[in-house]
Amino acid sequence: MSKDNTNKKQASMDNIYRLDGRVPVGKAIPFGLQHILAMFVANIAPIIIVAGACGMSAQESARLIQSAMIIAGIGSLIQMFPLWRVGSGLPIVMGISFTFVSVFCYLGPVYGYNVIMGAVLVGGIIEGVLGLLAKYWVKLITPVVAASVVTAIGFSLLSVGAASFGGGSGSDNFGSVENWILGVVTLMCCLVFHIFAKSYWKQLSVLFGLIVGYIVAVCMGIVDFSALKDTSIIALPQIMPFKPEFNANAILSVTLIFLVSATETIGDTSALAVSGLGRDVTEKETSGSIACDGFVSALSSVFGCLPITSFSQNVGLVAMTKVVNRFTIATGAIIMILAGIFPVFGAVLATLPDAVLGGCTIMMFGTIVVSGIQMLGRCGYTQRNITITALSLSIGLGFTQVPEIFAIFPKIIQTVFAENCVAVVFIVAIILNLVLPKNMEADGGTAEAEG
Repeated sequence: MSKDNTNKKQASMDNIYRLDGRVPVGKAIPFGLQHILAMFVANIAPIIIVAGACGMSAQESARLIQSAMIIAGIGSLIQMFPLWRVGSGLPIVMGISFTFVSVFCYLGPVYGYNVIMGAVLVGGIIEGVLGLLAKYWVKLITPVVAASVVTAIGFSLLSVGAASFGGGSGSDNFGSVENWILGVVTLMCCLVFHIFAKSYWKQLSVLFGLIVGYIVAVCMGIVDFSALKDTSIIALPQIMPFKPEFNANAILSVTLIFLVSATETIGDTSALAVSGLGRDVTEKETSGSIACDGFVSALSSVFGCLPITSFSQNVGLVAMTKVVNRFTIATGAIIMILAGIFPVFGAVLATLPDAVLGGCTIMMFGTIVVSGIQMLGRCGYTQRNITITALSLSIGLGFTQVPEIFAIFPKIIQTVFAENCVAVVFIVAIILNLVLPKNMEADGGTAEAEG
């Protein structure tokens, strides 16, 4: 009898490597928590930056952070368990998008935060509708285009991981000995745990590294608990804390960024299907993913919050651990919602030092690069595919490292493309895929044979 129970127990834990199936709640929670810790700081950082640019008070910023956690949890649940055609059904974790930060930091001081909310509401609905109609245009996203975008996402995140490893961009002690110690200790703990842990425990290496790194940070006196003093135990989010105002210039600018966000979501969805499930993404999954991106972003504006999108760092975590069970990762989304309803819980999570997070994410982001390369391999190294990939990556990654090259273009073009390599790679790959002849290999082969 005990042997049968053991087999059933093992079978239920094996479900963490399957999209569907139940996993014991107590054992699912650590995997969900691991996902939330991996993206928590990145989820609230855009709010802090934009709120600062708009001159908001500390109380207003705190309310937005609370809403950000709740909306990220709701968006993740809808993404994993679709409502009608909204949601991909894949274990994609959603969070506040960094893609919009630069345009919001421009619009906020000029027009005000209420205009940002109006633009997010309209732009989100437009992206959501485009997602529902994806079957009419998604064929433009061929496998080689998707592979190029995924590879670009991975490369673009490497500097983010390095910045976290150093202590966070703009921090007073960036690259200090303390941050190096925390980053290295966390990274080594992740690696050692992954090497020596047995069975499914191996996939909790990131959580183990985060916990050890956090304990080391506390012992070093680096963790700042001062923010916990004035934090309330429970608080409900406000509906329409900022009444939306509608400005044509703002709506146009933000809608263009939503299209960029959609390209990143397409790449993330493709990467997750390939690296986590070992197959290509379906048209239905892509459509639902984009629709979720848009409509939940519009819902986010109702709570006074910024747009959400799929988080590439969580795609990297799935690629590294192969844990794809929706129920398991959904426990993380529920934790996120609770963190919003109980602000003190979120405040504790927010004390996680950047260097500790960087020690874990640096390997996860590299995994996304490898996933993109694997996707390219599946496309085949034909002359046409090599040309599309090489040129789109060289222009996208190269030009955005020297954003001054876009100086001749209008401000809106600079805002959208100058520092967003994923958007540039996507546009160049789409154009090349449309204009390059389909028979490049045939011509080349004939010429070679004749030679």
